[in-house]
Amino acid sequence: MKTKQFKAESKRLLEMMIHSIYTHKEIFLRELISNASDAMDKIYYKALTDETMTFDKEAYKITIEPNKETRQLILRDTGIGMTKEELEENLGTIAKSGSLAFKAENESKDGHDIIGQFGVGFYSAFMVADTVTVVTKPFGSDVAYKWESHGIDGYTIEEVDKETVGTDITLHIKANEEEENYDEYLEPYRLRSIIKKYSDFIRYPIEMEETEQRPVEGSDETEDVTVMKTVNSMIPIWRKNKRELTDEDYVNFYQEKRYGFDTPVKHIHISADGAVRYQSILFIPEQPSFDYYSKEFEKGLELYANGVLIMEKCSDLLPDHFSFVKGMVDSEDLSLNISREMLQHDRQLKLIAKNIQSKIKTQLEALLRDDREKYETFYQAFGRQLKFGIYNDYGMHKDSVKELVLFHSAKEKKLVTLAEYVAAMPEEQKYIYYASGESTDRLDKLPQSELVKDKGFDILYFTEEIDEFAIQMLLNYDGKEFKSVTSSDLGIEQTDQAETTETQVEMFTAMQDVLAGQVKEVKASSRLKSHPVCFATDGAVSIEMEKILKAMPNNQDVAAVKILELNTSHDVFKAIEAAYAADRPKFERYTKLMYQQALLMEGLPIEDPVAFANEVCALMV
Repeated sequence: MKTKQFKAESKRLLEMMIHSIYTHKEIFLRELISNASDAMDKIYYKALTDETMTFDKEAYKITIEPNKETRQLILRDTGIGMTKEELEENLGTIAKSGSLAFKAENESKDGHDIIGQFGVGFYSAFMVADTVTVVTKPFGSDVAYKWESHGIDGYTIEEVDKETVGTDITLHIKANEEEENYDEYLEPYRLRSIIKKYSDFIRYPIEMEETEQRPVEGSDETEDVTVMKTVNSMIPIWRKNKRELTDEDYVNFYQEKRYGFDTPVKHIHISADGAVRYQSILFIPEQPSFDYYSKEFEKGLELYANGVLIMEKCSDLLPDHFSFVKGMVDSEDLSLNISREMLQHDRQLKLIAKNIQSKIKTQLEALLRDDREKYETFYQAFGRQLKFGIYNDYGMHKDSVKELVLFHSAKEKKLVTLAEYVAAMPEEQKYIYYASGESTDRLDKLPQSELVKDKGFDILYFTEEIDEFAIQMLLNYDGKEFKSVTSSDLGIEQTDQAETTETQVEMFTAMQDVLAGQVKEVKASSRLKSHPVCFATDGAVSIEMEKILKAMPNNQDVAAVKILELNTSHDVFKAIEAAYAADRPKFERYTKLMYQQALLMEGLPIEDPVAFANEVCALMV
């Protein structure tokens, strides 16, 4: 029997397949099952156009038979089979897909569709098998054929006997290697696990033998009985009518799929049938996974093509700010590339991603509006990620997220939205005021906020590193600009502020000389009421941002432009004035202490703690 050679490009591709173009070798079973499902779909299509045929779905199934002794794994289907010409065309030329061509001619009839590309997926079998044998009898023919290949050396085709229509594929599983255990593909429990993972929702039953213990009639003893059991569930929850499902059904699905061990705060069931057809079930978790805020976390939704798992984590379906969402998408319209693991970035995928993002946003807004307590529970876990969405990609998604973020209100003593803050602003208030720091308790005591609070204006407390960066990207909300309480210009007119004397101006200049290079300016404060000193800042970088940026690599030189403000009504200021007039060394010591005190109040390190301690001691003697 003459061995035929693969075409040159097919031979190169097969060599890549044998050396595993796929990340996980186990997906060979998914590919072969998908092809078997395609073959049975083809008979269904034929029945739609041939009045002499009837399609009895009960007659169509896929059978999987492992044999450890012979190291063979057999997959049988009752599909349409292949002629000799189709064997040549589909199996002799990789990347020529009989199913793909058939799909173009029979697009979407009565919910059935062709799942994959037969030629490519079939060759994934060589990742686990050294010999692949295909025995097939086409529908309407009395002749059957056997195709066999040992790999890149070529293949043979010969005429054989086969009673039933359909295709039997026999894989001779490779011997174990040092780093590869091929025995697992002969273990029934492992095969069931792969089927449940990738092909649980194939519309035809996938059957395997299973041994059960049954009582012997008329005896107390039991005996082992081998029975055929259907492994896959066939009807996925996302294709069921929403009215038939309960909250418990969704929670069970969430936990069965191991999306998380918590109870999701919200589920979203989508059945879209417009520009792109797809079904999806999405979950908004209550708690983050243990690795969510780590580099190891991978975002993404499970992606199915007509019930077949294509990707476990399709990251293109979720923007980063919604990366906490779990769930799956199943579509009949997605294009698959040669490996079937990576999707082409086509129009359908982008449409699905855009629709999903809109649905998530709508559901979160509804949760915020209708169940504030539950939303705040969710927000404690994932609010940081939402705020990251404002800052990320140069603010590209800020309008999608800004209504969802919450900040602690100094006046309300609770979390509020930006819309709620603006709605409560007095008419004369021009800005949205905020303060940044480690905790709300510390921010409550912040000296710089005294004037804003005296005016009756609320302050938003930013206690996470991302907060101030996000707000600077947002710039304003509802036409109201954001302004830090440490800003050199608070935008609040002071009619009762005392005039600064010429002597005080001279003293401030002298203090500035003492602190040369450490502050931009020393001046009288209009914001301080009970505290003697504080920093104000000029420019985009605040003191809190300076702390964050200095903790990062290659940002050691970043610093806020600091202005030292003194409370001219405080007793300490009077002591500084007296020293300026009578004791210049003491004046310089006071100046340095004021600067260091302002550093401490901001949580900034003192450059020379020993010198600071000595200065304090010198004032005590």
